[in-house]
Amino acid sequence: MSHPSPTQLRRAVLSSYLGSVIEYYDFLLYATASAVVFGKVFFSSLDPLVGTVASLGTLATGYVARPLGGILFGHFGDRLGRKRMLVITMVLMGVASTIIGLLPTYGQIGVWAPILLVAMRVLQGVAVGGEWGGAVLMSAEHATSRRGLWASFTNAGAPTGMVASTLVLTLTGALTTDQQFLSWGWRIPFLLSILLLALGLFVRLKVEETPVFAGARSARAEAPPLLEVFRRYPRNLLLAVGVGFGAFVAQATLTTFVITYAVQAGGFSRQTVLNALTLSSAGAVFGIIGFSALSDRIGRRPVVLAGAVAMAAVSFLLFPLIDSGSVALLTLAVVLGQSVAHPAMYGPLAALYSEMFGTRARYTGASLGYQIAATGAGFAPVVFAGMLTGGAGTLGISALIAACCLVTVACILATKESHRADLAAEPPGAAKEPAAAPATQPEAG
Repeated sequence: MSHPSPTQLRRAVLSSYLGSVIEYYDFLLYATASAVVFGKVFFSSLDPLVGTVASLGTLATGYVARPLGGILFGHFGDRLGRKRMLVITMVLMGVASTIIGLLPTYGQIGVWAPILLVAMRVLQGVAVGGEWGGAVLMSAEHATSRRGLWASFTNAGAPTGMVASTLVLTLTGALTTDQQFLSWGWRIPFLLSILLLALGLFVRLKVEETPVFAGARSARAEAPPLLEVFRRYPRNLLLAVGVGFGAFVAQATLTTFVITYAVQAGGFSRQTVLNALTLSSAGAVFGIIGFSALSDRIGRRPVVLAGAVAMAAVSFLLFPLIDSGSVALLTLAVVLGQSVAHPAMYGPLAALYSEMFGTRARYTGASLGYQIAATGAGFAPVVFAGMLTGGAGTLGISALIAACCLVTVACILATKESHRADLAAEPPGAAKEPAAAPATQPEAG
């Protein structure tokens, strides 16, 4: 197996980071817009609270589509290479987001407006479902040491994308009146996606295929990668889903549901909540990289475990701090969750998922485990909004978040430590390769 040059490692990490920033800028921009805009623009015929629930429901469709993207691009990524698929996913996300910025409203074309919105959201989900696994592997498979640190830049792209999307929405909102923002201002951040796409492609096209994949190309399995995952890594796949589930429920709570709750129930202005979210997202970038680097030293399991326990505790502090009406306590609540607890349980997942599957099915396995877990982020805001609509209190929501974090605790305890594993070797927990059928001997004449 050839070893990557330092230049290629730097390009791979930068490409993965920028790609993730762009993908999540688009994906999370939709999440923010669904909480503050889409209910009024695409579901204007509904009661405001019902419209918010419907808007958040379209958010969920993107998460449902993510496993499909993981399977589709994972299959070809394991067969043809990581780089080709990453170029396609980036183009798909950029085009879908730009089209969202051009969509007519409900008042202009009626029911077709939300239908087209959902269709573009599905394309976004397919794109981000294929992007994450390939981007992580481009960094992890190029790295010869400190795999947790280098792979974490892909995960750090998510909060960076959130900062970027929130800042652009904030700037647009500050430069327009409320009526202008709802009429055309919200479209500007989506239309900027085409510029980010050009930048991302410029960097990504300069990265070579990973040496780990190139070295394993001659040993490609005859079975499809998805079948390989189910046959040889079923336990690791289930554990991957469980380990990530709590992190995604927490992520959706902190980046989507808190916006809706703080504005509608807490009485905060939209801008105040977005400012707190921007600050906490910026802190999350450093938290993800820092905790991932720590996982290279002490292992993935203890870092993720500590983060999940901390997030369970924060879930019971979150809503009382928001209900206080204090801007400082609101900011403290989201910073504790998004900048401290969540990065510890989320950051090391990039390297951990890479280490749970063999090279011939790694793109598919890592993507599928991650994206199935990510459906928790899609459904959590809808479930929480439904609980509030049905009269349930925030204590029940906090208990549900904590329960999801305990799922992460149980699954991370069941995984094997892998921070020193060789990606070219078989991962811990893999089933044995099925024995080849013996050749049939010709009968004696």
